[in-house]
Amino acid sequence: MLKRLSAIAALLLAASPAAAQRAPDWSGVWRNAANSVHIRAQRCGRAMCGTVIWANEKAKADVARAGGDELVGTQLFRDFEYDEGVWYGEVFVPDLSRAFEGTIELADRNTLVGTGCLFGNFGCREQRWVRVK
Repeated sequence: MLKRLSAIAALLLAASPAAAQRAPDWSGVWRNAANSVHIRAQRCGRAMCGTVIWANEKAKADVARAGGDELVGTQLFRDFEYDEGVWYGEVFVPDLSRAFEGTIELADRNTLVGTGCLFGNFGCREQRWVRVK
């Protein structure tokens, strides 16, 4: 009986909010593959977010040409919450001035793989981010 109660207690603890706290933390500074944009990822409430802290002149010009606002300071990753090995949230695409549903997975400690799709699983794009610090 004691073993059964211990097993039930373990299952309840695994399903508790404390389990969400064990989600892999991807806080830090990350750069895209072209090294044209750097973001700072950090907690935003119970979720994770990523904000542009640096962009090269070409990236800034591309966003301006598309009619977007200032790139530095823009939150690209919004309200990402962890569920079963994947972070789910919104990815803001400054060139389009639109946000799309997306996922983030940690390929390893120093590599994020972000995926966003235009509609459902149509028009999906993957982008890799490398940890700067």
